[in-house]
Amino acid sequence: MPAFCEVALPVPLDRTFTYAMREDQQAQRGARVIVPFRKEKLVGIVTAVSDVAPVDFEARPIEAVLDDEPLLEEHLLELAEWIAQYYLAPLGEVLRGMLPLTAEVRRTVYYRITDLGRDMLARMVESHPQARPSSRDLNGNQEEAEASFPKESEERFVQDPRSIEERVLHRLSAGERTRVSTLRTSTDASLPALASMVRKKWIARETAASERDARRTERFAVLVPESRLPRLTEKQQAILAELAACGGELPLAELRQKKLPPSTLQTLVRHGLVRIDERRMAFRLGGIEAKEVVRLNESQTEALATIAAALGTFQAFLLHGVTGSGKTAVYLAAMQRALDQGLASILLVPEIGLTPQTVGLLDAAFGSRVALLHSALTPEERGEQWRRIHRGEAPIVVGTRSAIFAPVPKLGLICVDEEHDQSYKQEETPRYHARDVAVMRAKLLGAAVVMGSATPSLESWQNAVQGKYTRIAMAERVKNRPLPQVELVDMRREFQETGHEQLFARTLVEETRAALERGEQALILLNRRGYSFAVMCRACGEKLECQNCAIALTHHKPSMDESGMARAGQRLECHYCGYRRTVPTHCPKCGSEHLYYLGAGSQQGEEKLSEIFPGARIGRMDRDTVRGRHDLERLLA
Repeated sequence: MPAFCEVALPVPLDRTFTYAMREDQQAQRGARVIVPFRKEKLVGIVTAVSDVAPVDFEARPIEAVLDDEPLLEEHLLELAEWIAQYYLAPLGEVLRGMLPLTAEVRRTVYYRITDLGRDMLARMVESHPQARPSSRDLNGNQEEAEASFPKESEERFVQDPRSIEERVLHRLSAGERTRVSTLRTSTDASLPALASMVRKKWIARETAASERDARRTERFAVLVPESRLPRLTEKQQAILAELAACGGELPLAELRQKKLPPSTLQTLVRHGLVRIDERRMAFRLGGIEAKEVVRLNESQTEALATIAAALGTFQAFLLHGVTGSGKTAVYLAAMQRALDQGLASILLVPEIGLTPQTVGLLDAAFGSRVALLHSALTPEERGEQWRRIHRGEAPIVVGTRSAIFAPVPKLGLICVDEEHDQSYKQEETPRYHARDVAVMRAKLLGAAVVMGSATPSLESWQNAVQGKYTRIAMAERVKNRPLPQVELVDMRREFQETGHEQLFARTLVEETRAALERGEQALILLNRRGYSFAVMCRACGEKLECQNCAIALTHHKPSMDESGMARAGQRLECHYCGYRRTVPTHCPKCGSEHLYYLGAGSQQGEEKLSEIFPGARIGRMDRDTVRGRHDLERLLA
């Protein structure tokens, strides 16, 4: 039996690490293990097993094997090795991106005092004995020691950074390691303060990792049939009537919303009239409901036939279709053809904001067989979706760039919508381009890959010219709809003719008003966030800039949510690093009160439109208003 294994860890090192397995442990290539690494406990992926012991060192033992069977198929491991080599990324960090199962491992951070920390604590006590408990108290009863602090000393500990360090050392002086949450609560220490003490080697940071059940469950109250009814109170009868009206069962969360007392429910459970069931919580895709059945035109049918003929083999297609030509309908029809042949599909979209309408179409076409993967899901939801895909319950996957790693069994088709979009580039480690990874994964599996765009990237266009990709042209729009007319308006002439500086041209206002009068909607794009994109002093010319990035700070006014409550206060913000500061009343350089706000962002645009069209419903869609994955759906609805 293999006694050693190579483990890829999520650390910035281009190598794997050798660990020993106990007789009762057997880890396979592609399985997860918990291993000690320095003073941490990390989750890694086994990349190889061997019965040959290392020569130069003694291998540390594995803490735990999390999977009896490999989680990653062989082709995904090969794909990870290709990404690591091609993009110069550590293999362990590539594999971490492939396995979004952080919710299944409980990580706990601890701190303990070092010998250097004990020496420093003794010096602190000697320097001000009147403000600290005696050295005897430090090793004795902790409650007595803390009770001996004068009140003014406790206030000084909070205000003086050095004294906060002293409190941390005193709290750890008993020698036992302490959880970070407990330590911060009892000492008022911040995470940066603890990190500083670790760098000084006064305290040591350790982590522990263990497996946890991350399944999301929901509790139901279920009516027990054929039970004898004793004499019931009015509240007990109300609960039974509510359950009977809802088909005999109801989630406990809904019962609480109806203000039915939990104690009464427990009485019914004791009498055997109601039982409590715990079930796995169903994931709701959401999305925008599809309103019509799509029928393919001649151009779409020809594109579908070309793609369907290649299913089961590796072939790359560039679906070059003008805007509105119906490329999404071709994707869905091709995915249905793949499903008919027992093959699964992945559809990549560049932005999370594009998923609601796409998910709505997929939900209408494939129902519960669709899984969703993107970064706005909670760790528990991502893990749940990943497991559904791995078990084969969801042969249709839609998501952003990380969805290319979905563990889909029998993958036969990958569609990359808007393949030219820069969002497919991962900008942090491990860096990769999801479009190119999609092509490589299809090649390793022998699957078809379709890249669609109205404006293809230069790389894809050149590959089509050279014959590496098969180009499919869709030159007509659905139902022969005409392309929109485009009119350029010179805002300099607007100013000359009106004598006023306007945010919106007169033509734009007139056309928008006409659209509203016809009962139509209007979409107005403004390419900046905030209220004004620069603040300048009219006296000295000073521009208020970010202290980190040296670019102009953007002015944000207080924004309101749907209930009329302030979402965020007035501020200046850097849109590069996130630095924020209050809005000054005077120039910080010369003291002048003549501050001038330049330019207009989406927040000011919304305000101006509300003045121009007071009766219109106006929704602002930017990063300040669309933060969660449901915000966009609510806004469009």
